[in-house]
Amino acid sequence: MATAITDAHEAQEALRGLFDAYGAGRKGAGPGEAGSGRAVFFGGAGVSTASGIPDFRSEDGLYHQRFDYPPETMLSHDFYVGHPAEFFRFYREKMVAPDARPNRCHVKLAELEEAGLLGAVVTQNIDGLHQAAGSKRVLELHGSTHRNICQSCGAVYTADWVLAQGDKTPDGVPACEKCGGRVKPDVVLYGESLDERTLMASVRAIAEADLLVVGGTSLVVYPAAGLIRYFQGDKLVIVNRDPTPQDGQADVLISCDIAQAFDF
Repeated sequence: MATAITDAHEAQEALRGLFDAYGAGRKGAGPGEAGSGRAVFFGGAGVSTASGIPDFRSEDGLYHQRFDYPPETMLSHDFYVGHPAEFFRFYREKMVAPDARPNRCHVKLAELEEAGLLGAVVTQNIDGLHQAAGSKRVLELHGSTHRNICQSCGAVYTADWVLAQGDKTPDGVPACEKCGGRVKPDVVLYGESLDERTLMASVRAIAEADLLVVGGTSLVVYPAAGLIRYFQGDKLVIVNRDPTPQDGQADVLISCDIAQAFDF
């Protein structure tokens, strides 16, 4: 098992060197040269905590807060169908973060992609902060709060539109302006399957990577956590504040704030 790096400066230098050595493929780079490989980032809720978005399982996470129903219940498909008013109240208050802004991790990943050193971001997050930071190839395993789709006619609405419906309708349940159908956030709820195309694209990206950097995820939520088993490349890096079940497999283990680790 790799010795954990806990110093932010040391973490920055380690990540800088790894992306230089295993970048997404610079033109003219030969085997073993900087930028000759493929690098992929696979992230979870911990990537966005520095942007003020709470995670689920940490001490201050949603699962340790008190609600009328457990968060796992309120974020289920059955609850969405059977208790739409309560679902959308929780969704608007806890799942949509209109004031959140990308932190240094989001920004650095976008910079690495622009420089040709990062091939893709695979994320479990639904906040859209990777795109807001400038990342272009983002595979959203659990969907996005920024897409909300009428279940009758397919019309698409923004997160701001859904937030506004809380004051415009008696029960806060958004109805399509075109056909009156119920509008559902384009996020994967408990009891629903991941989008097959997104899942397979994520599997391909990870399977083809020479460097996989896993960040801000406990690696306990399946099927997303199972994607790590498809990695057959040279270097597996785990950047997470708390231990994960996969730490023993890591070639480089970084245990410090992820926004600080990517501040290079």
